[in-house]
Formats: sequence, C-alpha cells, structure tokens
Amino acid sequence: MQRYIILFFLIFFSTFSNAEIKDKIIENLINTSNLDFKFEQNINGKIENGNCTIEYPKKIFCEYARSNNKILVSNGKSLVIKTRTSYYRYPLEKTALNLILDKDFLINKINDLEERVIEKNLINFTILEKDKEINIFFDNKSFDLIGWQNTDIYQNFNITFISSIRKNRVLSKDIFKIPSQN
Repeated sequence: MQRYIILFFLIFFSTFSNAEIKDKIIENLINTSNLDFKFEQNINGKIENGNCTIEYPKKIFCEYARSNNKILVSNGKSLVIKTRTSYYRYPLEKTALNLILDKDFLINKINDLEERVIEKNLINFTILEKDKEINIFFDNKSFDLIGWQNTDIYQNFNITFISSIRKNRVLSKDIFKIPSQN
C-alpha cells in the first residue's frame, strides 16, 4: 500500500510540475508583445549570425552580420530575404516562420502538447502542422523562447539559437516595412 501512495505522489507532483512549466511558458508568451535578440543560425552546416526583432503577430526583422548586407523581413504577410545581389519574396504562410511568429498558435499548441525537458535546461515542444515539423525550445529558468528547428521551403535543415533577449521595447513601425527590390 505504501508503494502505491508513493507512486501516486510521484505522478501527481510530476504532472503538477509539467503543468506549471507549460503555464509559465504560456504566461511569458502572453506578456511578450515583442522581443529582440542575437541569433546564430545553422542551415545545413552553414552558420550565420546577427540580430533580430520580432513583433507578434508574424513580424520579424533580421540583420545578418558580415554578409552582403543580408536582411530578412516579414510584415506579417510576406517574407523577404535581401542581399546586395539577390532579392527573394515569399508568402509568409508558405514558411515555418508563419507558425513560429504566431504567438496565439504557439500558445494553443503548447497547451495541447507534451513538453520534453532536455538536460534540465531546455524545454522542447514538437509541433506537427501542415506537413511541417517544428521544434520550439524554451529556457527552463526564464521560460523565454531560445530557438527553433525546422526544415525550410527548400528542404534545408535549419537550427536557430537566440540569446541576449530583450522584451517589450518601443519599436519603430517602419522596421517591418518590406524593402524594395532595387
């Protein structure tokens, strides 16, 4: 009988702490309207880094360091990647960023998914949506978003880590303006 009581408490407290983790991540997302951060991105072994700003829902502006003036911008509808020599424009809905930048979508998915704790410091949720698999990572102490992993529209494996996160800053609305092609 004592064994069953101990087992009950282990399951109860395990479930409680898992629910608590989800609640804290969701509360953190709810209270975040925007964030800026440094990033490191690994696409099929090619590593790039820079700075990004996200404004929910679905807006992002990234400047890449040391790379032909490369920027990535989404105004919530289109995604543009521009360098000195190239210009690519995509419907945002065709990219994984459409889901990653949608705070309400993330909150709903996190509510329904089981989290996985990795080495006691990362919390991972695996989202399967419209033939896309996206792994979202949160810090186990701050409950901040710290990265994601997905396959892009060209079937490249993409891992993005973020750091030096600042939240809810005053942003210029022009930052998310889609640049011209010239």
